[in-house]
Amino acid sequence: MRSESLSLFASCPKGLETLLATELDQLGAEAVQETVAGVSFNGNMLMAYRACLWSRLASRILLRLDKLASETKEQLYDGISLIDWSEHLDPSVSFRVDFSGSTPDIQHTRFGAQVVKDAIVDQCRDQHGFRPSVNAAKPDLRINVHAKGQSTYLSIDLSGQALHQRGYRLEAGEAPLKENLAAAILLRARWPAIAKEGGTLVDPLCGSGTLLIEGAMMAADIAPGLLRARFGFDKWLGHIPKLWLQELEQARERRKVGLGRGLPAIIGYEGVPKIVGRARANAERAGLGRYVSIKQQELARLTISGIKPGLVLSNPPYGERMGDEASLVYFYRHLGNKLKSQCARWQVGIFSSTPELCRSMGLTPRKQYSLFNGALPCKLYLYDIREKQIDQSLSASASEKKLGIFSGSPGAQMFANRLSKNFRLMGKWARKQGIECYRLYDADMPEYAIAIDCYKDWAHVQEYAAPTSVDPDKARKRLLEALEVIPAVLDIPEDQVVFKRRQRQTGTQQYTRQSKTGDMLEIKECECRLLVNLKDYLDTGLFLDHRLMRQRIAREAKGKDFLNLFCYTATASVHAGVGGAQSTTSVDMSNTYLAWGRKNFALNGLSDRRHRLEQANCLEWLKADNNQYDMIFMDPPTFSNSKRMRGTFDVQNDHVELINLTMTRLRKNGVLYFSNNYRGFSLDDQLQACFTIKEITASTIDKDFQRRQGIHRSWVITHQ
Repeated sequence: MRSESLSLFASCPKGLETLLATELDQLGAEAVQETVAGVSFNGNMLMAYRACLWSRLASRILLRLDKLASETKEQLYDGISLIDWSEHLDPSVSFRVDFSGSTPDIQHTRFGAQVVKDAIVDQCRDQHGFRPSVNAAKPDLRINVHAKGQSTYLSIDLSGQALHQRGYRLEAGEAPLKENLAAAILLRARWPAIAKEGGTLVDPLCGSGTLLIEGAMMAADIAPGLLRARFGFDKWLGHIPKLWLQELEQARERRKVGLGRGLPAIIGYEGVPKIVGRARANAERAGLGRYVSIKQQELARLTISGIKPGLVLSNPPYGERMGDEASLVYFYRHLGNKLKSQCARWQVGIFSSTPELCRSMGLTPRKQYSLFNGALPCKLYLYDIREKQIDQSLSASASEKKLGIFSGSPGAQMFANRLSKNFRLMGKWARKQGIECYRLYDADMPEYAIAIDCYKDWAHVQEYAAPTSVDPDKARKRLLEALEVIPAVLDIPEDQVVFKRRQRQTGTQQYTRQSKTGDMLEIKECECRLLVNLKDYLDTGLFLDHRLMRQRIAREAKGKDFLNLFCYTATASVHAGVGGAQSTTSVDMSNTYLAWGRKNFALNGLSDRRHRLEQANCLEWLKADNNQYDMIFMDPPTFSNSKRMRGTFDVQNDHVELINLTMTRLRKNGVLYFSNNYRGFSLDDQLQACFTIKEITASTIDKDFQRRQGIHRSWVITHQ
């Protein structure tokens, strides 16, 4: 079999086919032909071994045994039975069947594998007197079956474990690149040529060090399979150990020579100490600890000076987690500024799944390649940094920033223009009114479906969940464009933009904490000082749309006993207290919000003796409380199923009972302000017969919320 021409197939991730075909041709393969996610080729047994040992790009090397007819499962069974399995399987060897694709008769891969396995086991038992064992976890031999309509390809998997598992990476970062994908990125970025010229390889965000280690192996002419403990052909009866050992020894000698002539500088930076340790351990296992330098350093402190120019290559985070978008836009922009200011005369390669993030770097790629990271479509962007460039975001004047020179689409420029106009007009109105917190933008352009609230010199950004009819990729692209625009137009630092995704809350989601910073920002509203938290929760602690209602309460509260049900952070109660209320009582189920309310009272010099905070279910508390109040404010949630409640609360179903109970606590000449933000809410007619009710919604919605129809509805309710 040494000189016999074999039919072979190398599988690979999509996008690597052309590179793999070139690699196999250079290794000596014949009749090389690309197909989707793989390359077919011919060669003798020595070529098969060489492909297993030296291919940096293949996932598996398969030896084709036959092409079988498979119109029915019986036909497939019979075709498998015609192969003499005693030529491949020793009685002591375990095997497994990897089945992919489908036939007219077989639609499930597990069932297809079962048919093939039965045919092999039955033949061995009936004709040769032994029954080979099946081991799905750690088989000695893998049999690969790929069904394609009425034909099925039967192969021996010469690789065993996938070839990207080199043997050096036992630990990885959060989102590691597969080694063969890393090798493809290096090849596309022309690293072998740069290495021959003595150029440096730098990964400023190296994670587990895969790009660096693969780059070092290329530069030192080290076979990628040299560290593997075993291959799939080890227990195969067609294996020729002498031939394999000959190829293995030549690879060891090439490694020795390659390391002996020295490597160019290969440097990685990583901010997380734990991951730095993993990367160093990976390099040591690869035998390259002396040649790959991995340093603990954040991108913000990165300096590339006094180093011979070469290739900067990196796989920055993509942001698959919700809520990462704002930080990633600014992270990529910071990365771009670092590259422009420090990497003159370097080649740069950035691998990412999100073109919008790469555009945030402010660099124009000279070339780009489409690749896949698993099932995720990605691109490798290649740049030439010809000369040092000054950070535009630092050098531009405020007027230039507000004019907006952005890397996004014409739509992004239109969004920037709209935001700039709003900021000019609404900012002037807010300053005149003495308002520090207001809504600046509320999906004014439907394509950019976000709300932007200004809290002093901070921007609180919420994305409305797009309907299913909107392409998620387009929605994400527009969001990233908007996030790029906001700090420039508002002339605020990027780390003072806070992003959240607003969507319909179900179950316990409405109580989910977003973060744990504990950062409080003090703001002023009329005569009150209040604390908001922009990062930790979906809501900030202050409902801006109720600003006029709080002002109304402050004006009318003097000398009165005030009750605030579903009080949240007790901001309405603080307004009542500052307005001269004789007493305030604030009721909510959340200890967190009540503690927050206590801080709001203290910030305004209001003592606990006159201003009570009660942790309770409002419905139950109303039944137990016997006190009377002159003014009551109630803004219940649309729905609640807090674990502190028995059952659930639904404002449409439960508002009649809630209002009736509340009115029993209202003095004869008192007033109840009732509000909620359920868009489909309808006040029950039976309440009209019992009380005097007037809707006052229009007078409770300030200028900055008039674009948002149905932000809330409000009524004043009194005794008849």
